[in-house]
Amino acid sequence: MKTTNYNIILGSNSPRRKEILTQMGLEFEVRVSDKEELYPENLKKEEVSEFLTIQKANNLRNELREDELLITSDTIVLNDGEILNKPKNEKEAKEMLQSLSGKTHKVITSVCLLSTKTRKVFSERTNVTFYELSDEMINFYIENYNPFDKAGSYGIQEWIGYIAVEKIEGSYNNVVGFPSSRVFNEIRNF
Repeated sequence: MKTTNYNIILGSNSPRRKEILTQMGLEFEVRVSDKEELYPENLKKEEVSEFLTIQKANNLRNELREDELLITSDTIVLNDGEILNKPKNEKEAKEMLQSLSGKTHKVITSVCLLSTKTRKVFSERTNVTFYELSDEMINFYIENYNPFDKAGSYGIQEWIGYIAVEKIEGSYNNVVGFPSSRVFNEIRNF
């Protein structure tokens, strides 16, 4: 299905974002910047993903042709007012998963659609509630899956999503890292 007259450029190397765009039936090219992503410390936590997705788009802006639509995205996990980034090691992964156990946290994904003439930025928020996680469950997940490339130390599409998620309020794919329905409709109306 033809969604847009633009050639789509995904400004991300995320395997999950690539897979979701492919499942959406969209043809795209991947283009990424190697510039470091930083945000001001005084920024409100809820605004970090939007700031970073705009930064990613601006890093690639000069490479855009008139017939291209760049899509950048950033996902954060917010728990008790703190951002849970990708864990650096097993200890951090375990601490993050323990902090999510038995509680509701927020996943915020911001998306920037950018052409040479127009920019559209939006964010999706999803609340995820976990059942209580035992140390055995957490250790099993860390040992058998890869929490180190995921914000908050977990991938909802993996084992932990099947056994630990009590409820989701909002978009499931947003938690995976890309709010597909919203992106599809925003591209159609871009």
